[in-house]
Amino acid sequence: MNHNAIYALYPNVVTIDDGTGAFDKDGNKVEIDMDAVNAWVDPDAYKSRRAAAYPSFADQFDLLYHGGMDAWKAKIDAVKQEYPKP
Repeated sequence: MNHNAIYALYPNVVTIDDGTGAFDKDGNKVEIDMDAVNAWVDPDAYKSRRAAAYPSFADQFDLLYHGGMDAWKAKIDAVKQEYPKP
């Protein structure tokens, strides 16, 4: 189950068990529309994709030293363009 999607789509859900389902604060089972859960797109997914695509700090410092601010900015901007904010 996509827990992030369920929590985003069903704010009353406080507990999710992959085997038994989703439950509210009183322990009542919450019916989940799996089509909606599967269609949900994480609006923050770009953050982890960007973090993985950025060069390490050591590589960024090296780029700054050897290529200057313009080279560093071009590298960072390329990552931001590849993984834009929604």
